[in-house]
Amino acid sequence: MNPRVIQVLLIVGLGLLLLWVFFRLPGAGRTKIDYTQLVTYIQQGEVQKLVINKDAETAQGDLKPVASSEGVKLARRFQTDIPKDPSELIALATEKGVPVELTRASAWSSFFSLNSLLLMGMILIPVLFFWFLISRQMQGGGSSQAFNFGKSRARMVNPEKTRITFSDVAGLDEVVDELREVVDFLKDPTKYQRLGAEIPKGVILLGPPGSGKTLLAKAIAGEANVPFFYISGSDFVEMFVGVGAARVRDLFDQAKRRAPCLVFVDELDAVGRHRGTGIGGGHDEREQTLNQLLVEMDGFEPNSGVIVLSATNRPDVLDPALLRPGRFDRRIVVDNADAKGRENILKIHLKNKPLASDVDIAVIARRTPGFSGADLRNVANEAALLAARKNHNHVSMADLEEAVDRVLAGPERRSKVITEKERKIIAYHELGHAIVAYQLPGTDPVHKVSIIPRGLALGYTLQLPEEDTFLLSREQLLNRISVLLGGRTSEELVFGQITTGAANDFERSTELAREMVTRFGMSDELGPLTFGKKDASMFLGKALMEDRNYSEMIASKIDQEVKRIITECHQQARDVLERSREALDRIATVLIDRETLDRAEFEQLMKQYERQEEAPAPV
Repeated sequence: MNPRVIQVLLIVGLGLLLLWVFFRLPGAGRTKIDYTQLVTYIQQGEVQKLVINKDAETAQGDLKPVASSEGVKLARRFQTDIPKDPSELIALATEKGVPVELTRASAWSSFFSLNSLLLMGMILIPVLFFWFLISRQMQGGGSSQAFNFGKSRARMVNPEKTRITFSDVAGLDEVVDELREVVDFLKDPTKYQRLGAEIPKGVILLGPPGSGKTLLAKAIAGEANVPFFYISGSDFVEMFVGVGAARVRDLFDQAKRRAPCLVFVDELDAVGRHRGTGIGGGHDEREQTLNQLLVEMDGFEPNSGVIVLSATNRPDVLDPALLRPGRFDRRIVVDNADAKGRENILKIHLKNKPLASDVDIAVIARRTPGFSGADLRNVANEAALLAARKNHNHVSMADLEEAVDRVLAGPERRSKVITEKERKIIAYHELGHAIVAYQLPGTDPVHKVSIIPRGLALGYTLQLPEEDTFLLSREQLLNRISVLLGGRTSEELVFGQITTGAANDFERSTELAREMVTRFGMSDELGPLTFGKKDASMFLGKALMEDRNYSEMIASKIDQEVKRIITECHQQARDVLERSREALDRIATVLIDRETLDRAEFEQLMKQYERQEEAPAPV
């Protein structure tokens, strides 16, 4: 039935109930008698109490109770119409010793009495509750979905309207090849069935946020040309118990009727977390939903022709039964792209934007290590916004460079008032990082040094690797710690005092040193061992507790090793800066004046002052 019709019926029914209360409440539960009978009852001494309402010209009262056949006394209540002048009735009742109460209460006062208000509340509360549910359903899911709590909220994507294909996906060639097999099976299943091969029932995409998991699902919908159902993991769970499991059943019923088809569940960790975990036990409604999902994917009944595709960035919290063969038996890692992949991604996002002749996409790709596809799309969009802000007709290389800086560190805050003394401290701090990074081997080259406040930072030193690396040596890690400590060391060396500007440097360097000792086995004192095991809380979704599988003596040695590493790296940074003190002072003067130095300018200044320091003194 149409929810608007239901709303009209509720209004009519509520009005009728209120009218019934208004007209019936004053005499509800009372026997109607005539005036003569009332007088007879008074004369016979049967009346216990009499209430006379002069305005309504009515009288109500109670007769003496009578015993039933079972010996139970039954109360008798009456109501009657009386003359406009009830003086004779009052005199008779007084003579017979009947208590008389006079009232002028109108029908409205009776209507708003305590009993009537309680009755109206009992009527209005359920009516308003159903009204709220109907209105919410009409606003959220359309009028056709009112009361359909057990219906799946999956949206079926029309393949003809989906314009995204695998040609719109870059930097994920191996992943695309794996997914092409799924699409190929849906288009030509006999090719695999004649060899006895079975296509995986479930494919799960694992990767960090923004790496392109949902984009791949859209591309599959555009390529497969079969019915494609899309739903989020959070759409299954509702405030009513059992709704999630009902929606799972309805989703797979729809999918089986349209097989072969694809079902895409985005953010699977919203419904697929470990069962029985959390503070105070598991979440019963979510676990019922997960149980139904497990049964539908690989239960007693066959589920042929329906391929379930899902995506998550939290595979560590998923229930093991969900990942076993027969359910999600193919796991595909969607990682951030390498330099060549980032270049191809940028080409896709910049193809509809007019580019200036000086744009070199390969340089921007090398400048953005660790960027996800979403980050690169944001870079392209920010560059276009910057060009439009400057009223340019093309996106220039400078716009792209600025867009990368905005994504990395936030927008510039040139309006922030900084004193000259603080500017000088910031300049020496940032150059401390830059010079130590320049002098030590195995560190990433310095790409830019700036004392312009950007985001939450008062200044920044940007280092970018020449190429993507996946392994780091002990020497590289120690040099990275030295670079982090170079800013504070420069302040100590030049000003003889320290500031709060190195707080984040200390946090990162201490964490890196502790990882070297407890995780990477890079401590000579403790040897190639790992210490401690992080226990991820499935209820909170974060690793908040660490299982200490070592003694207090080992904990003390870990602290000593971490302190030793930090102290030695601090001394190494100090040695480097003392050897390059003249270069530090001269480049600081240039940086304060220009506010920003790029890689070419910084390296040219370093080479210039290094030659002057190495030149022999005149005899």
